[in-house]
Amino acid sequence: MRILITGATGLVGSEITRLCREKGINVNFLTTSKGKIEKSEAYRGYYWNPSTQEIDARCLDGVGAIINLAGASVFQPWTKSNKEKILNSRLDSLNLLYKTLEQNSHQVGQLVSASAIGIYPSSRSKMYEEKDTVVANDFLGEVTQQWEAAADKFQDLSLRVAKVRIGIVLSAEGGALPQIMKPVKLNLGAPLGSGKQWQSWIHIKDLASIFLFIITNGLQGVYNGVAPNPATNEELTKEIANALDKKLWLPKVPGLALKAVMGEMSGVVLGSQLVSSSKIQEKGFEFSFVNLRPTIKDLINKKAG
Repeated sequence: MRILITGATGLVGSEITRLCREKGINVNFLTTSKGKIEKSEAYRGYYWNPSTQEIDARCLDGVGAIINLAGASVFQPWTKSNKEKILNSRLDSLNLLYKTLEQNSHQVGQLVSASAIGIYPSSRSKMYEEKDTVVANDFLGEVTQQWEAAADKFQDLSLRVAKVRIGIVLSAEGGALPQIMKPVKLNLGAPLGSGKQWQSWIHIKDLASIFLFIITNGLQGVYNGVAPNPATNEELTKEIANALDKKLWLPKVPGLALKAVMGEMSGVVLGSQLVSSSKIQEKGFEFSFVNLRPTIKDLINKKAG
């Protein structure tokens, strides 16, 4: 069986692709850059452009499952046009995949689509589980709700559909960790806002493993892609400083200052999401990285190496 991956060259997609190679799973991938197309047996690239609804339907050849990670980064100024890009990049990608499956013969039986814990309202006390249906009354909540609804449509094509609500991905290669490390290395690190907001994190290796675990076990429904032990923003910052042997001496960065600089997007760093991983664990998934300190040390050692 081959797996078709959208967003295969991104942070999470690259790790899933690496894991597929490790396990001997062949990958087809879709890319908007013709220069990134490869044609080896294990890793075959195909062109697509969701915004113009162009796709090479041969991407479905031999494919039994699709992992969908496509979508513009939310970490860009939330102007009206960027907000449209963030939403439309997610919906256009899924709609094009749906249309392609509908119009071509294929063997695809499963879709595992990325989602985000941003669907949950901010709370310092509520532990969110997948069965919670309340949606955050903000831009990220709206985007994630529409993103998941577009994925659910694939059930109409008799596909098993699973959605992974991804937390803060910790990786040596990109994402949140290098951004937090920069000021800490310069002795300018500080918790953001109160520092008490929960940040449900996950090591990138575990996140990649969850996607393949869902495919291997034919799972359906929503799964939180977070580690079992969330941390506060202050704890996360302190553990990074500890691993780098740096001191945190500056006062916390006031929430009002962050709102002044980042505007509406400040909710991404000031919001609190305390999210449970128990559902995927009950299905038999075992995390390699359960606690924050060994996770940070592992990733910082990799970066140093």
